[in-house]
Amino acid sequence: MSHATSQQQLSEFVRSIYQTNDFIPLHAPTFGELEKSNVLDTIESTFVSSVGKFVDEFEQRMQAFTGATRAIATVNGTAALHTALYMAGVERGDFVITQALTFVATCNAMYHMGAEPIFVDVAPSTLGLCPKALEAYLSEHARLDGERCVHKDTGRTIRAVVPMHTFGHPVHLNEMKQLCDKWHLVLIEDAAESLGSYYQGQHTGTIGQLAALSFNGNKIITTGGGGMVLCANEELGKRTKHVTTTAKVPHPYEFYHDEPGFNYRLPNLNAALGCAQMQQLPKFLEQKRQLAARYREFFAGTAFTFVDEPAHGQSNFWLNAILCEDKQARNELLESQNAAGIMCRPIWQLMHRLPMFAQCPRGPLTVSEDIEARLVNIPSSPI
Repeated sequence: MSHATSQQQLSEFVRSIYQTNDFIPLHAPTFGELEKSNVLDTIESTFVSSVGKFVDEFEQRMQAFTGATRAIATVNGTAALHTALYMAGVERGDFVITQALTFVATCNAMYHMGAEPIFVDVAPSTLGLCPKALEAYLSEHARLDGERCVHKDTGRTIRAVVPMHTFGHPVHLNEMKQLCDKWHLVLIEDAAESLGSYYQGQHTGTIGQLAALSFNGNKIITTGGGGMVLCANEELGKRTKHVTTTAKVPHPYEFYHDEPGFNYRLPNLNAALGCAQMQQLPKFLEQKRQLAARYREFFAGTAFTFVDEPAHGQSNFWLNAILCEDKQARNELLESQNAAGIMCRPIWQLMHRLPMFAQCPRGPLTVSEDIEARLVNIPSSPI
C-alpha cells in the first residue's frame, strides 16, 4: 500500500468514525446539561472564585476516583507541577531529572523554582522516562553524600525525578520508585495526561510522593483551565492546600500569612465544570478505549505503527498516536491530514532543542530523538 493511499484511507477512516465532513479537531471537550447547570448555580451563588462548594467537591471526587490520600485543586497543570516541586523541597540551584520528550510545562515549572532539568531518555514501550536510562545516568554522573544525591561534575544536589505518563501511557513506576528510594530522590509523577490510567491496577499519580494533573481544554476532562496536586499523605496534603491558598492562617477577619505562598486555588466556577465532567469520566474512558481499538485494527499491517498501552498498565488513550517509517513520511502525513481538515500534530520538540534548556545536562537521547522524528498524534475525541 503506497503512502498516498494510506493517507487517503486514514482520512476516510477518521471521517467514518466521527461521521462528519467538517473540520475534525485533535481532542474536543464534551459538555452536557449538568455542566451548564453547575456553572449557572455557581454564578447565581456569587461564589465564583476560590471559595465555594464545587472546589471541595471536585477534590473529593478526584480522591475517590484515583485513590489519592489528598487532592488539591489548582488553576492549571503548570501550577500543580510548580507546587509539587515546591512541596518536594526543590531549591534554587537543584537539578531535577526528567525526560526531554515532554510538554514544555514540565521544565517551565522547574525553571520557575530556580532548578534545572537533567534530560534522560524514554522507553519505547511507554514514551515516558526509562528506568534503565535513569539508572545508567545516575551510576555515571551521581554519587551519594549521606542522604543527598550529588551531581558529580557540579557538586549540585539532584533533588527529584519527574517522569511523565506520555499521552496517558503509564511509565515503569515500580522500577522508578526503587531507583528514587536508592538514590534518595523524590518521585513526582507528571500525570497531566493520565487521568484514568493505571499501573498494575493502581491509578497513576498515587505511587510517587506527589503528582500533578491537568484539566486544560483538550484533556480527558476539562475545567477550562485547571490542575490538581495529588499527595501521598494527609500532612503533605494539608500543607499543600495551605501553600496554594496564599498561606493564609484561618481567621474570621484577620489577614495573616505564615510563609510565602501561591495564589493557585482553582476558582469555584471552574470546579463546577470539573464536578460535572467527573460524572462523565467513566463514559469518556470507555469511548476512548473503543476508539483506540478501532485505530489498532485499522493500522495493523500498514506502514504505520499504532502506539498501544504497555503490558504493565492500562492507558486512558488520551491522545492516540502512530509512528511513521521516517521523518519524511511523518511530514507527508501531517501535511495531507491537516490539508484534508483532519487535525494531526507532531510530538513536542525535545526540550534540549529549545534555547532556554539547550545547555542542560543530558544523557543519550536516542529513543527520544527517534520518536520525535516519527510520531503523529491523530484525532482522539471520545466517540
